[in-house]
Amino acid sequence: MHRHIASIGFVAALLIAVPALAGTYPVSGRWTYDYSPAKGPAKQCGARRMEFRGERRFDTVGGVPDYRNISVTADGASRYRVVDEVFNGMVQHGHMEFSLRLIDNDHIELKLNSGGDILLRRCA
Repeated sequence: MHRHIASIGFVAALLIAVPALAGTYPVSGRWTYDYSPAKGPAKQCGARRMEFRGERRFDTVGGVPDYRNISVTADGASRYRVVDEVFNGMVQHGHMEFSLRLIDNDHIELKLNSGGDILLRRCA
Protein backbone atom coordinates (compact mmCIF):
# COMPACT_ATOMS: atom_id res chain seq x y z
CA MET A 1 0.00 0.00 0.00
CA HIS A 2 2.83 2.42 0.87
CA ARG A 3 4.47 1.74 -2.48
CA HIS A 4 1.20 2.55 -4.31
CA ILE A 5 0.75 5.86 -2.43
CA ALA A 6 4.39 6.79 -3.06
CA SER A 7 4.02 6.15 -6.81
CA ILE A 8 0.87 8.31 -6.95
CA GLY A 9 2.78 11.11 -5.23
CA PHE A 10 5.65 10.73 -7.70
CA VAL A 11 3.32 10.91 -10.71
CA ALA A 12 1.55 13.96 -9.25
CA ALA A 13 4.91 15.69 -8.73
CA LEU A 14 5.87 14.98 -12.34
CA LEU A 15 2.60 16.41 -13.65
CA ILE A 16 3.07 19.59 -11.63
CA ALA A 17 6.67 19.97 -12.82
CA VAL A 18 5.82 19.58 -16.52
CA PRO A 19 4.89 22.95 -18.08
CA ALA A 20 1.60 23.24 -19.91
CA LEU A 21 1.92 22.86 -23.64
CA ALA A 22 0.88 25.77 -25.78
CA GLY A 23 -2.12 25.47 -28.04
CA THR A 24 -1.93 25.56 -31.82
CA TYR A 25 -3.94 28.16 -33.71
CA PRO A 26 -6.82 26.85 -35.86
CA VAL A 27 -5.33 28.73 -38.86
CA SER A 28 -1.85 29.07 -40.28
CA GLY A 29 0.03 31.18 -42.78
CA ARG A 30 -0.01 34.88 -43.57
CA TRP A 31 -3.15 37.04 -43.44
CA THR A 32 -3.44 40.67 -44.55
CA TYR A 33 -5.29 43.62 -43.05
CA ASP A 34 -5.39 45.32 -46.48
CA TYR A 35 -8.60 45.01 -48.52
CA SER A 36 -9.71 42.34 -46.07
CA PRO A 37 -13.41 42.22 -47.14
CA ALA A 38 -12.48 41.44 -50.79
CA LYS A 39 -13.33 37.98 -52.12
CA GLY A 40 -10.75 35.22 -52.40
CA PRO A 41 -7.16 35.24 -51.15
CA ALA A 42 -5.03 38.37 -51.52
CA LYS A 43 -2.47 38.14 -54.34
CA GLN A 44 0.02 40.15 -52.28
CA CYS A 45 0.21 40.29 -48.53
CA GLY A 46 1.68 43.78 -48.10
CA ALA A 47 3.31 45.25 -45.00
CA ARG A 48 0.20 45.12 -42.78
CA ARG A 49 -0.14 41.43 -41.96
CA MET A 50 -0.51 38.78 -39.28
CA GLU A 51 1.20 35.39 -39.50
CA PHE A 52 0.25 32.23 -37.62
CA ARG A 53 3.07 29.67 -37.25
CA GLY A 54 2.20 26.74 -34.98
CA GLU A 55 2.07 28.19 -31.46
CA ARG A 56 3.46 31.61 -32.51
CA ARG A 57 1.69 34.63 -33.97
CA PHE A 58 3.46 37.61 -35.52
CA ASP A 59 1.74 40.94 -36.17
CA THR A 60 3.13 43.95 -38.05
CA VAL A 61 0.30 46.23 -36.83
CA GLY A 62 0.29 47.60 -33.27
CA GLY A 63 2.90 47.68 -30.54
CA VAL A 64 3.43 43.94 -29.97
CA PRO A 65 4.95 42.00 -32.89
CA ASP A 66 5.32 38.57 -31.23
CA TYR A 67 2.82 36.37 -29.39
CA ARG A 68 2.99 32.80 -28.06
CA ASN A 69 -0.21 30.85 -27.76
CA ILE A 70 -1.20 29.54 -24.34
CA SER A 71 -4.55 27.98 -25.20
CA VAL A 72 -7.15 27.53 -27.92
CA THR A 73 -10.62 26.31 -26.97
CA ALA A 74 -13.40 25.55 -29.45
CA ASP A 75 -16.44 27.76 -28.81
CA GLY A 76 -18.87 26.52 -31.44
CA ALA A 77 -18.52 25.19 -34.98
CA SER A 78 -16.04 27.75 -36.31
CA ARG A 79 -15.28 29.98 -33.31
CA TYR A 80 -12.38 29.67 -30.86
CA ARG A 81 -11.39 31.32 -27.58
CA VAL A 82 -7.69 32.16 -27.71
CA VAL A 83 -5.28 33.20 -24.95
CA ASP A 84 -1.84 34.45 -26.01
CA GLU A 85 1.23 35.46 -24.08
CA VAL A 86 2.70 38.83 -25.08
CA PHE A 87 6.39 39.41 -25.75
CA ASN A 88 8.02 42.73 -26.59
CA GLY A 89 10.89 44.81 -25.24
CA MET A 90 8.88 46.17 -22.30
CA VAL A 91 6.23 43.52 -21.52
CA GLN A 92 6.83 39.84 -21.02
CA HIS A 93 4.31 37.27 -19.89
CA GLY A 94 1.33 39.57 -20.36
CA HIS A 95 -1.86 37.95 -21.62
CA MET A 96 -4.17 38.81 -24.50
CA GLU A 97 -7.55 37.11 -24.94
CA PHE A 98 -9.73 37.15 -28.05
CA SER A 99 -12.14 35.07 -30.07
CA LEU A 100 -11.19 33.88 -33.55
CA ARG A 101 -13.94 33.09 -36.05
CA LEU A 102 -13.39 31.22 -39.32
CA ILE A 103 -15.65 33.05 -41.77
CA ASP A 104 -14.59 31.03 -44.84
CA ASN A 105 -11.34 29.64 -46.31
CA ASP A 106 -10.03 33.14 -47.04
CA HIS A 107 -11.33 35.27 -44.14
CA ILE A 108 -11.04 35.24 -40.34
CA GLU A 109 -12.28 37.66 -37.71
CA LEU A 110 -10.64 38.40 -34.37
CA LYS A 111 -12.83 39.94 -31.64
CA LEU A 112 -10.55 41.43 -29.03
CA ASN A 113 -11.60 41.38 -25.38
CA SER A 114 -10.08 44.84 -25.07
CA GLY A 115 -12.52 46.04 -27.75
CA GLY A 116 -12.49 46.11 -31.50
CA ASP A 117 -12.72 43.62 -34.33
CA ILE A 118 -10.06 42.70 -36.88
CA LEU A 119 -11.00 41.21 -40.25
CA LEU A 120 -8.13 39.44 -42.04
CA ARG A 121 -7.82 37.98 -45.54
CA ARG A 122 -5.59 35.01 -46.40
CA CYS A 123 -2.52 35.76 -48.51
CA ALA A 124 -2.09 33.58 -51.61
